[in-house]
Amino acid sequence: MKNPFQPIPAKIIDIIEETPTIRTFVLDLLGADFSFDAGQFVSLTVPKVGEAPFTPSSSPYVKETIELTIMKVGKVTSSLFELPVGSIVGIRGPFGKRYPIEEFAGKEVLILGGGVGLAPLRSLFLALSADLKKYKKIYIKYGARTPQDIVYKKELASWRSLKGVDVQLTVDNADKSWRGKVGVVTILLDDPRLNNTSEMIAVVCGPPIMMKFGTIKLLEKGFQAKNIYLSMEKNMSCGIGQCGHCRCGPYFVCKDGPVLTWEQVKDIEDPF
Repeated sequence: MKNPFQPIPAKIIDIIEETPTIRTFVLDLLGADFSFDAGQFVSLTVPKVGEAPFTPSSSPYVKETIELTIMKVGKVTSSLFELPVGSIVGIRGPFGKRYPIEEFAGKEVLILGGGVGLAPLRSLFLALSADLKKYKKIYIKYGARTPQDIVYKKELASWRSLKGVDVQLTVDNADKSWRGKVGVVTILLDDPRLNNTSEMIAVVCGPPIMMKFGTIKLLEKGFQAKNIYLSMEKNMSCGIGQCGHCRCGPYFVCKDGPVLTWEQVKDIEDPF
């Protein structure tokens, strides 16, 4: 029986600077029998430092490598940012529930992201874009604090050219180079083309305050609670619902989430 607490070794083979504080680490899984579905998370171990949970940002259909887009915010991530290409880290998992993308078929899908929250949504989009014909349309609406804080800049530009994909960006604070919208990401939900919302799927990931007000706006727009998928961020430690650090109402986010619908969490006091 596989030990869920035993990480497998992985080698850092590339480090992509997304923003001054966010990097994408490309890890070679060294031939390990490892796979994940979009929405699931892994625990990344930095040797002699500790581990932390992250949701992969790469396509779940790529088996040889895995990509993690990470913001430098604490002890583990600060140590990770000091490692050079070629370093060995540990991966355990995957843990938790995935996005039920088979239920998205035939529908319009709205992807709403803020900041580094676009990381798990990138994995979802790459899974959906493997067969775009299955979906009526995919809207990507993404906000960052400044133009410099936008992640995946080149990819977002290329996604715009895909048939059936609509990408809109906004920043809280613009500079002289910015020609796009200015304001929090929820202003993008005023898009008049979002007019069949009772049947649409919405997938949300970002800072807690953005998740909260994004969900409120989606409900005002007519989205059904069961169709609003939230990528919840809690203190996920063990990954198997044993330690209780990630408790959210009746749910262990590491085991029952991190993908939960608003229908599931709407009665929990301050679920974000």
